Amino acid sequence: MAIKTSIVGRNTELDAFGALFNSGYLRIYSGTQPATPETAAAGTLLAELRFNASAFGAASAGVITAAALTADASADATGTAAWARALQSNGTTALMDGDVSTSGAWINLNSVAIGIGSSVSVTALTITNPT
Repeated sequence: MAIKTSIVGRNTELDAFGALFNSGYLRIYSGTQPATPETAAAGTLLAELRFNASAFGAASAGVITAAALTADASADATGTAAWARALQSNGTTALMDGDVSTSGAWINLNSVAIGIGSSVSVTALTITNPT
């Protein structure tokens, strides 16, 4: 028998988790995503964006959607974005790692081809709590 969580339960979990991102960081890297968020970051840091003071809206149907992130107006390095790490506002506590693309990924960017000094922005970022 499989365990299934109610939407109320899923939304409650997501609202609490989403609050951990408030005023946090989103770092975009090239290279291979580490096995876990607790593993040291690998690849080249391409850009760093900031979550708003209220990083996510209220959960609905087991999904939270990020509020607009502050873009990185001047990317740190040139490379192809492959993955991202979200960190708490202290800049050291990793919360989540995931894939990036221009569509269909955990984080969608304006472009995965990043040039030093270019602007990097997030076009979509959602987190889903499955049943």
